[in-house]
Amino acid sequence: MNNLSVSKNEDDEVDSKAAHAYAIALGNRLRSVRKQKHLSLQAVEAISHQEFKASVLGAYERGERAISVPRLQRLATIYSVPVDQLLPKDEHVSPIARHGSITPSEGQDKTSEASKVTVDLTKLAAVAGPERDLLRHFLGMIQLQRQDFNGRMITIRADDLKIIASLFGMTSQAMSKRLEELGLRIPA
Repeated sequence: MNNLSVSKNEDDEVDSKAAHAYAIALGNRLRSVRKQKHLSLQAVEAISHQEFKASVLGAYERGERAISVPRLQRLATIYSVPVDQLLPKDEHVSPIARHGSITPSEGQDKTSEASKVTVDLTKLAAVAGPERDLLRHFLGMIQLQRQDFNGRMITIRADDLKIIASLFGMTSQAMSKRLEELGLRIPA
C-alpha cells in the first residue's frame, strides 16, 4: 500500500509539471497571437467590453491561470482566428508537418526568394467580384498554415503565386501584374 501511494504521488507530480508546462506554452501562444494582432492587454479588454480583463488575460498568458474551453473559443472569436490556432503546437512535429512547407534554410532554392509577392490584406476587402473571395480564401489558408495573423499583409512565395495564377487561368507574371492592378501588391 505504501508503494502505491508513493507511485501515485510521483504520477501526480509528473502530471502537475506537464500541466504547468502546457499552461506556459498555451500562454506563450496566446501572447504571440495577440501581439501579431497588434493588440495590448488593455485593447483586448476594451474590444471584449471587459469580458477579458487585462490582468486576467495577462495571467493566462503567463500560464498562471487556466483558461476554460468556452473562454478560449471566445478569445479566438475576438482575435478572428480559428480556436486551434491559439493552442500550442507539438514540439516534436517535423518542420514540414508543422508549417506545411520547407523553408529556404531547409533546402528550398533561393530563386523563389526573388519572386515573392507581398499582398496588402487591408485593401483586399475593397476588391470586387469573385477575385476577392478566391484570394481571401487562399491567402487565409496560407495565414493558417504559417500561423501569421497580423492581418495587414502577407508575403507569398513563388509557388503560392503559381497556384493562385492557375486558379485564375494565368501565368505567375500575369497574376503578379493583376495583383498590382487591383492595388493589392506592395512594391518590393
